[in-house]
This record gives sequence, C-alpha cells and structure tokens, in this order.
Amino acid sequence: MRNFSKSKLMALRQCQKRLWLEVHRPDLREDSEQAEYRFQVGHQVGDMARALFDPDGKGALIDIDQEGFAAAFARSAELLKQRQPIFEAGFSGGGALAFADVMLPTEPPAELAWRMIEVKSSTSVKEYHRDDIAVQAYVATVTGVPLASVCLAHIDSSWTYPGNNDYRGLLKVNDLTEEALARHNEVVEWVNRANEVVGQPEEPVITIGQQCDSPFECGFYPYCSRNEPKPEYPVYWLPRFPAAKIRELAEAGIDDLLDVPDDLLNDRQLRVKKHTLDNQVFFDAEAAAADLAPYPLPALFLDFETIQFPVPIWAGTRPYQQIPFQFSLHTVTAGGILEHAEFLDLSGGDPSAAFADELIRLCGEAPLPVFVYNAAFERSRISELAERFPENREALLTINARIVDLLPIARERYYHPSQQGSWSIKAVLPAVVPELNYRDLDGVQDGGMAMEAFLEALHPQTTSERKHLIRDHLLAYCKLDTYAMVRLWQVFSNNASLDL
Repeated sequence: MRNFSKSKLMALRQCQKRLWLEVHRPDLREDSEQAEYRFQVGHQVGDMARALFDPDGKGALIDIDQEGFAAAFARSAELLKQRQPIFEAGFSGGGALAFADVMLPTEPPAELAWRMIEVKSSTSVKEYHRDDIAVQAYVATVTGVPLASVCLAHIDSSWTYPGNNDYRGLLKVNDLTEEALARHNEVVEWVNRANEVVGQPEEPVITIGQQCDSPFECGFYPYCSRNEPKPEYPVYWLPRFPAAKIRELAEAGIDDLLDVPDDLLNDRQLRVKKHTLDNQVFFDAEAAAADLAPYPLPALFLDFETIQFPVPIWAGTRPYQQIPFQFSLHTVTAGGILEHAEFLDLSGGDPSAAFADELIRLCGEAPLPVFVYNAAFERSRISELAERFPENREALLTINARIVDLLPIARERYYHPSQQGSWSIKAVLPAVVPELNYRDLDGVQDGGMAMEAFLEALHPQTTSERKHLIRDHLLAYCKLDTYAMVRLWQVFSNNASLDL
C-alpha cells in the first residue's frame, strides 16, 4: 500500500487519470505559466504567514528539500513534543502524508495541543480547500497529533496595507475544525481509491471534459488531448456561451459550431456562427459611424497598464489591487493631427500619485471624449485613484465621465472570422487593420508580459541597461494599444481620409 501525498489525493479528486499519470508518467506534465505563477505567489504568501504567526522568530521550519522525507517526519515528531510554532511540519500515516503550513501550540497551562493552519493565496475559502484541510486533519490525527483546531487562512482583499512592514490583518483565518475532523472516512475512501487507480497497469480511459481545468488547468491536458478530434469551429468560440451548455452539447456529441442548433443562440452568437461558417466579415459601417457621431474631434485615446501584488508593497493599497503604473495617450486634434504622450514609472515607489497628476494634466479639463477599450477597467482604476487622493477626486471623476467605450461598438458592429468569437483588442486589431499586429512587438506583447516586465525592472538585480530596454518595450506596447484604438475609431467613424 502506498502513502499518497496530499497533492496526489487532490489529483485524484480532480481526475483519476491525472493521478495515474502523476505517479507513472510525471514526465508528461506541462505546467502552464499560470500554474508557475500560482506556485510563486503561494511561496510568497507562505513566507509572510511565517512572519505573521511567529513575529518573534522563535519557530522552527522543516525544509523537506534539504532534510528529505524520513528526516523531516522524524524532526517534526520531536518538535511536536515542544511548545513553539512549527512550519511545514510533516506527518505520515493512514496511507497518506502531508505537510502543514503552520502549527501553533496551545498556551500553558493547557495541555499541549496544536492549532493547524493551512495558508492559501486566494481571497476566500474554495471548495477544493475543504478537501485539502480534510486530508491534513486526517493524517495529523492518525499519527497521534492532538489538534485543538483546524483552520484555513486566506488573503483578506479588503485589508489596506498601512506601510512600515505592518502586515497584521493581511490574512483572514477561518475555523473549519468540525468539518475537517468529520471527513476522516471520506479521506480513507480517497486513499483506497488512489491505490486502486495507481495499481492499474494501464492509464484510465477518461475523455477530455470539465475536470481538465477545474479547479485548475491540468498539466497533462496537452498529452490527454493530443489524439482528441479537433473541431474546425469549436463551440467555445461562441461569445458568453455558458460552460454548462458547452458540456451539455459535448455529452450529446456536439463540439462544432456547425452542429449547434440556432435556437440555443442569441443574436450575437448567431452572428458569430453565421459569419464564421461563411468566412465573411460582418461590418455595419453606417451604425458604427452613427454610434461615434456624437463625439467629434478633438478626441483622446487612453490605455492603462497595471500591476497587482498578493502582498502589497505600497502603503494605502490592497492585496491584488490593480495599481496603474503606465498609460499611453493619443490625441487626434480637430485638424486630424495625431499626437502622443505617455507616463511610465519604474522607480520602484508607488506610481499612483504621479500617475494621477500626469493623467489630469494631459487629459485637461476641456470636455473632450476619452476613448478606451473596455471602459470598466479604466473607470475602476480612475475611481480608485479618486478614492486614494481626495484632492484630485473631482478632476479624476470628470475624466471618468468623459470616457467613451469602443468595445461595445466593436462587439455590435463588427466581426471577422479570425476573431474566433473574441472582441479583445488583440483579436480585433489585426482583423480591422491587418498591417498592425502585437506579435510584431519585441519583449512585451500582452498585459501579462507587461506585468512581468515591470516586476523585472523593479528587481534590484536588474541592470541599468536591461531596465532601459524594458522601458522601451513597455512604452512601445502601451503606445500600440492606444494607436490601435485610433485606427479602430478611424475605421468605425468613417474617417479613412485622415492620415493617422
């Protein structure tokens, strides 16, 4: 009988085939960049948790990579006889093994027992977290560890960092003791089932489905899907088509737009289906021009780039808050002349105040339309700046009131089959203006890459030369975002005669 790690049992909970592959063919797994990012964030939040739960630094850390399993379990057992915080304490028993993020002893004169805390980088308790702590509690209990409580700590996204390395309040602790301890029999069933699955000589036959990306994308998906028939026009190209409906259609053997009944689709979905299958462009030029007619030149075109930190580094900001550090602003004058201005702060300090000041200065007070693409994002960031800087509140909210969103116009008036059901600006731009493409950019080609580049620029080991190159890449990327809007506006407003 094997001893299964908690991660292996969680793999079983997601998909039996995933567990089998994790044990027998781990070489086939291809972790995504998103998965790698989650791991990094998890480590960062774990480090912060140790500082919060052990502010005096008197606790002990078990390092499985350095100590090895046997030594880690033995050292954990010895430490659990004493009263001090323990981090990554290891337990093995009942066919499973696990490592607890945090173990806090009860205070004397109470009999020694332990408060087990699992730390997550999410902002709420997820359903799969409950399975996670059930395994933790089971293994600790069967190995004889007296548990006073079983808790799950996650980031409190409503908390605001006051500065000066004071992170008290970052984590919200949820007591799940009763639930976790009541699920021992379930965990035993998981262990037994895991042994059955990995004991099979051949991998389980399981088709691609919802489990492939729930609760996380599976690293074995490329392997499992390699021989799956690929529809020419996948159903998931349908915009805002419910995942439940996609699964329902898949169970009925329908995975291609060609076979989706029209009566299941709304007008926009029908348009996507029709023009995709016919390989024809849809463009209601007259309606698009009418949509933009109320906004004569001069006009501004604005785009932000933002960064978010699970553990805030700047006072006055919240976990995972989108902090703008860059904007690009194109202006088309009344005479049809194109001008450009920009802002980028790579100093390492909080860019927010300077960002707000420069935004106000460059957008001015004149009632010019401010075109954006997906207004909810920019409006939210401006509203947050207005909340943080009351002295600029009126000026910032005035800019907000002038915002005009190009996305609804694109979504209602234009569709090219190459968009594959998407109206992101990166899908629409090469369709409307083929000579422009984000793939032609060096270094930064999307928002995720922009965040990574920003973090690299702020790293103390980044050379001055590299930082200058990153700056150039970020400026070029954001500039293309607003220039793309200019060109889309030009086509949609029927101003092709302007030399932009």
